[in-house]
Amino acid sequence: MSSPPAVEISALVKRYSGRTVVAGLDLTAPAGQVTAVLGPNGAGKTTTIECCEGLRVPDGGTVRVLGLDPQRDAGALRPRVGVMLQDGGLPTSVRPLEMLRHLASMYATPLDVGPLAERLGITSFARTTVRRLSGGQRQRLALAAAIIGRPELVFLDEPSAGMDPQSRHAVWDLIRELRSEGVSIVLTTHLMDEAEDLADAVVIVDGGTVIARGSVRELTSSVDDATLRFSAGPDLDTASLADALAAGGPHDPGTEHRIQHEGDGDFTVSGPISPATVAALAGWCAVHDILVNRLSIGRRTLEDVFLDLTGRSLR
Repeated sequence: MSSPPAVEISALVKRYSGRTVVAGLDLTAPAGQVTAVLGPNGAGKTTTIECCEGLRVPDGGTVRVLGLDPQRDAGALRPRVGVMLQDGGLPTSVRPLEMLRHLASMYATPLDVGPLAERLGITSFARTTVRRLSGGQRQRLALAAAIIGRPELVFLDEPSAGMDPQSRHAVWDLIRELRSEGVSIVLTTHLMDEAEDLADAVVIVDGGTVIARGSVRELTSSVDDATLRFSAGPDLDTASLADALAAGGPHDPGTEHRIQHEGDGDFTVSGPISPATVAALAGWCAVHDILVNRLSIGRRTLEDVFLDLTGRSLR
């Protein structure tokens, strides 16, 4: 028998001053998996997670965390759920190991503070008060605080924000280890490579509702599975090139390709990519005396999907 979901949200509604920021959202985070909740700023993902954590009271719908109501059953959930808030919730006047030892004393079977602090590099700044820590150091401490009580479910908000590459990979390894031990993880992040590397399931939120969900492979696989990337001059006539690709040969006659100028003469071509597409690109460049400096073909990334769904304009 499969385990019930770690988080189950149905028709969630949340309003602020009459403005609806979560509009009938449905979301399920399977037990024992990493679920990444992605969305642009203002999409409603943070409010949704705060409703799961019991920090916000929903205006409509239902939220169940480990089968319990985060508001009514807060006392029962508190020892079973870990929460990592980005650069927040940490007392500023204490030293890291003092704080972790105090937190550990509140749980029946906490993790050993020493090995956890060593693994996350916290011992290197153990004598520094929290207020003097860098952003990345605070994030590592916040992660340790979230998991010190051996939670069944942990909410991670931007877990590797502000970290150097070594720290980021140490955090990712720890998240994978938690998952292998059966811990359910709900992860919010703006780093698409983080979500792509860690997530078993991805939920993309925009406009207060879920606009896409699935595994990374499911979201990045389609008839548009491949993306052709190349570098040429910045003044390239993309409309003329698109016409040439549409007539690219017997393998993809009449197909449409989306050409995006990424800046500095870098372009991406999305759509069905075949040998005929590459030949059509090369032929068009030859006719127009354009030298392609670099050309590669790969599958769409999660970032490609995210930008296609939520747009490329700033918010």
